[in-house]
Amino acid sequence: MTAPLPNVVVVGGGLAGLAAALELRGRAHVTVLESGSRLGGKVRVSDVGGLPVDEGADAMLRRVPHGVRLAQDAGLGDELVSPAAGQAFLLSRGELRPLPSGTVMGVPADLAALARSEVLSAAGLARVPLDLVRPGPATVEDVSVGELVARRLGREVVERLVDPLLGGVYAGRADLLSLQATLPQLVEPLARNRSLVLAARDARGTPSPGPVFAGLPGGLGRLPQAVAVASGAQVRLRTTVRALIRTPDGWRLVIGSAAEPAYVDADAVVLAVPAAPAARLLRDVAPHAAADLGGIDYASVAIVTLVLAGPPPGEGSGYLVPAVEGLTTKAVTFTSRKWGAYPGDVTVLRASIGRYGEEVDLQRDDAELVELVLEELALVLGPVGPLVDSRVVRWGGGLPQYAVGHLDRVLRIRAAVGQLPGLAVAGAAYDGVGVPAVIRSGREAAAAVLLHNGGHDRDTR
Repeated sequence: MTAPLPNVVVVGGGLAGLAAALELRGRAHVTVLESGSRLGGKVRVSDVGGLPVDEGADAMLRRVPHGVRLAQDAGLGDELVSPAAGQAFLLSRGELRPLPSGTVMGVPADLAALARSEVLSAAGLARVPLDLVRPGPATVEDVSVGELVARRLGREVVERLVDPLLGGVYAGRADLLSLQATLPQLVEPLARNRSLVLAARDARGTPSPGPVFAGLPGGLGRLPQAVAVASGAQVRLRTTVRALIRTPDGWRLVIGSAAEPAYVDADAVVLAVPAAPAARLLRDVAPHAAADLGGIDYASVAIVTLVLAGPPPGEGSGYLVPAVEGLTTKAVTFTSRKWGAYPGDVTVLRASIGRYGEEVDLQRDDAELVELVLEELALVLGPVGPLVDSRVVRWGGGLPQYAVGHLDRVLRIRAAVGQLPGLAVAGAAYDGVGVPAVIRSGREAAAAVLLHNGGHDRDTR
């Protein structure tokens, strides 16, 4: 006799939760509870000037298979496209310079390419090769990226290369971010090499051929809805989970208002929400995990999208701005040139604002942020076309900060949660903020909650 399929509730309708729901297709009855009015979390698309433009992430790595596989499973695999323009630039000492090739998140592996880029001053460039002969122990413990890079390669490499690249991914500061969590590809090479340059060369290996990134015509924000449909899950929007209770048969989720609570019962639960709401829900059932989750800090960012009359200014796909340049804008993407999918008589570009600890910049109103971006564009590029339309999206607490010791924290969280049958966590707070990493965490959480196959012990202490 075939056992009935378990009932699994996924809390959170971002890509991690939706990936979990799709992974459970055919193996469970799945309900997705999302507190917001739409699915996708930070992956969504809306119109600006009558054109579809992503509000958050607009691309995913092809070389990490989880994102491409999810698109294929959702029926969008044949639509994936690669950027039309790949060259990126970096503002350094007041001028745009090509981002040097042969780096690992800004850590140089090719010293000739670094010299050709002219990103560093003569003194800063001369300091880098000393790493090849400088004594010192191999790096086997977790340290901040900034501390290690400054010690081995000089402070200028941190400020003008590593910090803007890490800041583009995490909106964080290299001096505060964990090497092991943000640059895991360097961990093993650094255990063998005292030289950071040689470790970066080992980590890069032979670059894979073909395009690095993938997107979708009409925006990557099309992906979440396609995944939700393909999963066959029941989706309930505007549904906030207020408490999680362990029962003899599984789990009870409390929804509704405090005055009129309602309940959803499940055999298993995937918590695919940021650290703070996850900590709140785990406070009573896994207090140690909740405490560790409460220690994960977040950075807030804003994406200012502009539609300008005329062709794209500058060249390449965009540029990064190191904090030492003194501008508020930290990155600009020429979206229309990057994807080559917009009318030729307008320019679509996206500017990113917000570094960890600089939330005051996001308190400006929308019109002020738009004007600020336009002023800084003109400062870097010269005159730009007239403004046709704009959109400002604020991602408050949008990006988790992987502090030194983050991986140990995640191990403790998962160990504590793993003691509770039918419960797993997923999302950007754990193993990576990129689209493929978030998707992978959702799939792995789905597999974890199915291991118990709906069975629970009766001890609910």
